[in-house]
Amino acid sequence: MRLDKFLKVSRILKRRTVSKELALHQRIEVNGRIVKPSYDVKVNDLITITYGQRVLTVRVLDVADFVRKDAAKDLYEIVSEGFKENKEEAKM
Repeated sequence: MRLDKFLKVSRILKRRTVSKELALHQRIEVNGRIVKPSYDVKVNDLITITYGQRVLTVRVLDVADFVRKDAAKDLYEIVSEGFKENKEEAKM
């Protein structure tokens, strides 16, 4: 399944166009590599999404074309969630 579609189906991101734009602007990494929206997501992939100051890393547990809202969280597990450190604040 395409990366942009997986992020929408799993409800990590609200819209497929948003996930596509993030990937095109090099804000999404899979297993440490920047990928395009057409990347084929596989089980056990580590997806890191950076939007704004927020950084979210999830592990893919399952891939499905369609899931109900209450079952969407079964497609992934959150590995880490946080915020990017501002380099200017770190110097102080």
